Amino acid sequence: MTHRDLIELVDREKIRDCLARLARGEDRRNAELIASAYSPSATIDYGIFAGSLDEYLAWVVPGATGIPVTQHVLGQSLIQLYLDTALVETHVLAYHRVAGPAAHRDTVIAGRYLDWMDKVDNSWRISLRSMVYDWHQDLGDSVDWSSGLMGMPIDTAAYCGRAHGDPSERFFDDGWTGADDGALT
Repeated sequence: MTHRDLIELVDREKIRDCLARLARGEDRRNAELIASAYSPSATIDYGIFAGSLDEYLAWVVPGATGIPVTQHVLGQSLIQLYLDTALVETHVLAYHRVAGPAAHRDTVIAGRYLDWMDKVDNSWRISLRSMVYDWHQDLGDSVDWSSGLMGMPIDTAAYCGRAHGDPSERFFDDGWTGADDGALT
């Protein structure tokens, strides 16, 4: 393995880490995590939202009160590296619980993020993100946790995910700082 191969391998892992931090930040509505994945002058276009990083943070961090839970599951990423620039396509399945007048509904969106990423000071950040939607499925009424999990009681406060007050926030003690090495601080 050459020195250049090793640099490329590390760059690819840093890109994947950046994407994972962003997904977690969006699910937890954590502005620091989200901002750590973008260049300050980034442009974001999801079709249903288009604007600057600051405008995006103002839109996504409080989140819609009608969407109490999201989960972004990242699939494979095709990464084309060009020294300090990368073109990245990442598959995503995005689950959303949507509050309705009578009950919550579950929906899944599948698509791909198209990210132009730049490496500045050995750190990869998204400069331009756009979304391609491949399919969407309304799964119907959300599960009623009052009956437990598979008929067994469950403490929903400790074991069920949500945008704010998620158990992972306590697990990480809000230690995510966006550090490139992935270490908790």
